Amino acid sequence: MPTLTIVYALLFYAATAMLVIGVGYKIYDYARTPAPLKIPTTPAPTTQAGVVWRMAREVVLFESLFKATKWTWIFGWVFHAALLLVLIRHLRYFQEPIWTIVALAQPFGMYAAFGMVIGLSGLWARRFLVDRVRYISTLSDHLMLALLLAIALSGLSMKYVAHTDIISLKAFMFGLMTFNWQPLPQDPLLLLHLFLVATLMTIFPISKLLHAPGLFFSPSRNQVDNPREHRYVSAWSAKLEQK
Repeated sequence: MPTLTIVYALLFYAATAMLVIGVGYKIYDYARTPAPLKIPTTPAPTTQAGVVWRMAREVVLFESLFKATKWTWIFGWVFHAALLLVLIRHLRYFQEPIWTIVALAQPFGMYAAFGMVIGLSGLWARRFLVDRVRYISTLSDHLMLALLLAIALSGLSMKYVAHTDIISLKAFMFGLMTFNWQPLPQDPLLLLHLFLVATLMTIFPISKLLHAPGLFFSPSRNQVDNPREHRYVSAWSAKLEQK
């Protein structure tokens, strides 16, 4: 077994464990953190069904970002939509037979990486060109955007510059899932791309990218605006009252 295959297999096992355990713990932490106040951002829905509809608009359309700044919304939405298509397209490396939705997404996902590059470039440019955003931007913000952009560009390079052996790559991925390791193609661009992806998986649980699951636990979004109809008592406050 080639040394690089062993190294990358262990790397992806470690990265997957850190991603799953890290994100799982953060979700658990979010879920058990009490919301001491009733603070839905108004105008807010007054029913639970309204909250679900609001959250759906926020997740799919980025409604609050659209209302705040159109340029950031354009680049942000393009990046996330393209990323979703890319992820769906990459599912073919883990499936046999390939699901219908994954097969249908292939023609669109093939060019979605261009959308990622455009969206990320716009989001990164605003951190230099917009004064108030540049003031609050940290090194980690720039490094995260650089990492995402490097992943997109290395993926495009494998498609349009130096092709890799897709069949062997799929065999390697299947081997990881079944613990039957297969040789990994040793193309430099592929190795770089996989290393960057593993890096992203590793740092995801400790990065600002946690806004993905964190959105669902935001009290300003997931609360019903009914303080006049029902008294709001947080979990820790209810325990104190019982004593």
